[in-house]
Amino acid sequence: MRALAEFIMRGRMQATLVVAGCAALPLLYWLGAAAGCLVLLRRGLRDALGVLALGLLPALIWWLYSDDPRALLVLLGSASLALVLRASESWNRVLLVSIAMGVVFSVVLGTAFGPQIEMLAQALIKVMPSLLGQVYQQMSVDEQARFAALIAPILTGLIAALLQIVSVLSLIIGRYWQALLYNPGGFGREFRAVRIPLGPAMLLLAGMVVTPNFGAQMSMLVPLCSVPLVFAGLALIHGLVAQKRLARFWLVGLYVTLLLFMQLIYPLLVVLAIVDSLIDFRGRLAPKDADNANGEG
Repeated sequence: MRALAEFIMRGRMQATLVVAGCAALPLLYWLGAAAGCLVLLRRGLRDALGVLALGLLPALIWWLYSDDPRALLVLLGSASLALVLRASESWNRVLLVSIAMGVVFSVVLGTAFGPQIEMLAQALIKVMPSLLGQVYQQMSVDEQARFAALIAPILTGLIAALLQIVSVLSLIIGRYWQALLYNPGGFGREFRAVRIPLGPAMLLLAGMVVTPNFGAQMSMLVPLCSVPLVFAGLALIHGLVAQKRLARFWLVGLYVTLLLFMQLIYPLLVVLAIVDSLIDFRGRLAPKDADNANGEG
């Protein structure tokens, strides 16, 4: 990873080659987005603009000829988040802004792939009685209709949330590369300090619980609002492992478990982040003279 980061920062031609080359490959667009974030974070928008513009060309071609907007959306989304991070040096702000980015993703996906998402929703509606069993049978006709109306918007939100997560991960990789080259250890301190304040955490919780009551389309906010809390939950665990000087095995186990039992671990991370906003586990456990370095700007 360090060798690739050094190659990217060697010059504009090398950076453009990585960004555009990865954007042209369906499974590596996230790596191109991370390279674009590295250039933008280190050199600013003026120097990165040409690199990003050339990188967007293959992503745009993928959308026009393959109906696949993922590369373009992630490149634009991660670069936007990188601008926020460079200006504010606040991961909390980045995570909260990512919700607005996810809303934009939802609108684009709903416009471009509305019929396909609706077909998938109808297929899910047909299997709901067998999936939910007695619970579904106990619903009234109105409740079943309301539940069915939520499926398409939630599916749109889930796909947008996945792209939102990939955009944040691309920025994380770019920031990690920046710290690796110019400020070793800086990114680790930044990430371990991420904690959503109580006010925004309660708003995110309300976004997940309350927004479906304001209309079916608003339910797409449910997965989008969960993303900042998930990253805050991961930061909490990283911070506790570092404070307690535990073995890396615990982090490896966390991510393996997350991949294998996503349905269980994902909401658990959301709950941990909300509780941490109330209690501040790291603040209570940290020594009073703890170092508060925040990495490179």
